[in-house]
Amino acid sequence: ATRTSMNELIVSSVYPPTGNLLEALIHISNEVFSMEKLPFVQMKNISSMVRRIKILTSLFEEIQETSSAARLPPSSILCLAELSCVIQKVKLLIEICKEGSSLWNLMQTELISNQFHALIKEMDNALDILPLRLLNVTVDTKEQVELLHKQAKRADLFIDPRDIQKREEILQLMATNCDRKSKNRGLIDFERVKQSFNSIGLTTSLDYEEEISKLETQAEKQAGTGGLIAVSNINSLISLISLSKTAILEEEHLMNKQNLKQTVSINVLPDQSSSCYSLVSDIPDELRCPISLDLIRDPVIVASGHTYDRNSIAQWINSGHHTCPKSGQRLIHMALIPNYALKSLIQQWCEDNNIPITEFKSTPSDSESSSSKIKKYDKALDYISATKASTDAVKMTAEFLVGKLATGSPDIQRQAAYELRLLAKSGMDNRRIIAESGAIPFLMTLLGSRDPRIQENAVTALLNLSIHENNKILIMSAGAIDSLIGVLQSGKTMEARGNTAAAIFSLSVIDEYKVIIGARTKAIPALVGLLKDGTTAGKRDAAIALFNLAVYDANRQSIVLAGAVPLLIDLLMDDKAGITDDSLAVLALVLGCNEGLQALRKSRIFVPLLVDLLRFGSSKGKDHSITLLLGLCKDSGEEIAGRLLMNPRSIPSLQSLAADGSLRARRKADALLRLLNRCCFQSQ
Repeated sequence: ATRTSMNELIVSSVYPPTGNLLEALIHISNEVFSMEKLPFVQMKNISSMVRRIKILTSLFEEIQETSSAARLPPSSILCLAELSCVIQKVKLLIEICKEGSSLWNLMQTELISNQFHALIKEMDNALDILPLRLLNVTVDTKEQVELLHKQAKRADLFIDPRDIQKREEILQLMATNCDRKSKNRGLIDFERVKQSFNSIGLTTSLDYEEEISKLETQAEKQAGTGGLIAVSNINSLISLISLSKTAILEEEHLMNKQNLKQTVSINVLPDQSSSCYSLVSDIPDELRCPISLDLIRDPVIVASGHTYDRNSIAQWINSGHHTCPKSGQRLIHMALIPNYALKSLIQQWCEDNNIPITEFKSTPSDSESSSSKIKKYDKALDYISATKASTDAVKMTAEFLVGKLATGSPDIQRQAAYELRLLAKSGMDNRRIIAESGAIPFLMTLLGSRDPRIQENAVTALLNLSIHENNKILIMSAGAIDSLIGVLQSGKTMEARGNTAAAIFSLSVIDEYKVIIGARTKAIPALVGLLKDGTTAGKRDAAIALFNLAVYDANRQSIVLAGAVPLLIDLLMDDKAGITDDSLAVLALVLGCNEGLQALRKSRIFVPLLVDLLRFGSSKGKDHSITLLLGLCKDSGEEIAGRLLMNPRSIPSLQSLAADGSLRARRKADALLRLLNRCCFQSQ
């Protein structure tokens, strides 16, 4: 009795009065099953959930009408409170499906289906504590609720095969056709697109626009949580629906031949518009493309520093030319970097002269005949490359972010640099597109930012971009190496310094850049400084960067003079650092210069360490250790040989390596044993 009264006290203090609770339950239940225009995705799960809530509403109404409403068992109040939470979640989930993007919900079919299944199980758990036999309700209602409870208990996850089929259709339309022999490989049939979109409720132009708006909102949410893959997929969907909307609507317009002729006469044939001639003559020379002599629509800068219209210079390069049309200078790279300053001037000029830039057409001499344009446009409407759609989405994202780098506030620059950092992390195509969008010069400028996060994101984005071979050339050509060395020396965070070392390692893969980087007087000392003070990851990045630079003979002396040898030897004893093999690799290269050899011979702990590594090191570590020992003992290395002979573990370790090591290690171990044997004989 005490426990019962205690439960009643808890229930009465935590939950609202029974009458209010029942009113709230009936109200929210009515809102759920009176929703209009339910979504075209998750239709089976939604209808099933609405049916369950209708049955429960009958129970709520009967309880409210009977006298038992004034006095219900505590467990029933707990059940009603939990059901209230479940129904609110159901309402929210249906609203998400209804108000959100249909395409994105289709891509998330499994996730949303799991959420519906989880709510069914929550409903089951709530009904477990409902004392139906104690409630004054009709037999029919009891039977319906009991049946509902049993069904909820047995309910399995349901993923609608119709939604899966719709999603596969959309994904197929986005993907490139794998049949390389097909004439229309990688092309999208817009009739299929139209049917697929109709199946999820996208039928009118307004539907398409609303769907694009919802996808853009979803992309912003995903970008805020760092969901790079999700953002990329959403951008691909936006690109697909945008292109489809344009093509399908234009296809409808083209059904009217008379309208098409009028459109061609107005928009395609400039010789029928007297104003076009006056406009061409009024264009300032600095706003004309040197190739087409027309107004530049999309200004880009080539490697020579001259600006052209993107389409004109792209045609020039694609036709096999590798020189600047204006100067004749050979282009060291083919990247086209957007000229945002000139683009702004062009837009201002067009506004001042009441000329929409998208409506400005080329001169009559450059225009094609109307019939050929109609044919080409007709073909473009029928099919479009799915791969190009995906690439365009990445390009659109990259150009948007680069624009934010160029003109945004520090907060916007920080976010844009972070997004580019993530985008450049996955895929060589992404790295190429980002570089072609002009990101490198702006990222290089941000290396000097006082904001630690901006600097860190900028240097990490450059690191990710440098993985692409051509981007290495772009980064070095932009003069970024001095800025990178500055971050390496005095970066705002250790992560920024470590990632700079990794970027230098990536750039120094090219032999020419080993020379250039090593010639910078501050580069190697900065790497050695990170080797001393950096984090574990930073020390590893510094070690591998020094290894790459040490491949070039002239850099080895600089590495020794910067004090790297004692630090590398100390790292052999640092188990936490975990860079024993990397340190040994650098020391093996440094051994090749006289300064390195002398510095290693002076160390009293180095030889015993190498002997231990012969016994307990990795296979690669053993190879480096025997290389170092043999190099130390050759060419007037009698003192080192004597130390080896005095160490009781050296000969057994060498003999073991000569028997079981790699081919290279066995050969060097045999050579060292013979050398030690001669030294021993000479001393006797």
